[in-house]
Amino acid sequence: MTRKKLELTYIASDSKRNATLKKRRNGLWKKINEITTLCGIEACAIISTPDDLQPEVWPSHLGVQKVLYKFSRIPEMEKSKKMFNQENFLSQSIIKAKEQLRKLRNENRKKEMSLLMFQCLSSDNSSNNVNMTNLSDLSWLIDLTLKEIDQNITKNQPQQDALVTTNGGEAMKGENTSLDSHVQGMMQITMDAMQKQNLAMDSINGSGNLMIPTIEFGLSNGMVWNEHYLH
Repeated sequence: MTRKKLELTYIASDSKRNATLKKRRNGLWKKINEITTLCGIEACAIISTPDDLQPEVWPSHLGVQKVLYKFSRIPEMEKSKKMFNQENFLSQSIIKAKEQLRKLRNENRKKEMSLLMFQCLSSDNSSNNVNMTNLSDLSWLIDLTLKEIDQNITKNQPQQDALVTTNGGEAMKGENTSLDSHVQGMMQITMDAMQKQNLAMDSINGSGNLMIPTIEFGLSNGMVWNEHYLH
């Protein structure tokens, strides 16, 4: 269950205000004690209330004097380096808010010009009603877009070249393998044909009319068989 958000306003009831003061004060003492123990630093706290004649201090009067003495010896410029009063805090907040507003306006303006650029590309009459301010901003956006495109092309070009080289090498390797297989097949067919022709020639010596196949090589299928009769 989430805690209810505390409303930071003055407590009008005296009893509730005193009870809150006591509770918060004890919590503050506990937190300071924890941070000094965990981080090994020196710290002190002073709380003054209208009802108390003497302010309450932590850890002790001597401890407070020791810390304040060390703080007083720090140079003024270094002492106020990270200190904020209400005026400085508001000034810093206003500066940050103005910077954020400027960034949002620039982003919105860029989106408006992007929309106008696409409208001009999709219609021939969109650029007729554009004033000089919009034309100037539109020109700036177009130049920026072209630069980004050139940067992306330059960035991706080495990868594309490497991919083309790799694919080309694999293709050449495949072509060489296919060519070697084709040559070996042709050689095997030729040798088989020569053996068959020798056997046929040997048979001619003992017989009359025999059909002897002769070989004609072609380009498409490696070889063509033609049947001729020798008498």
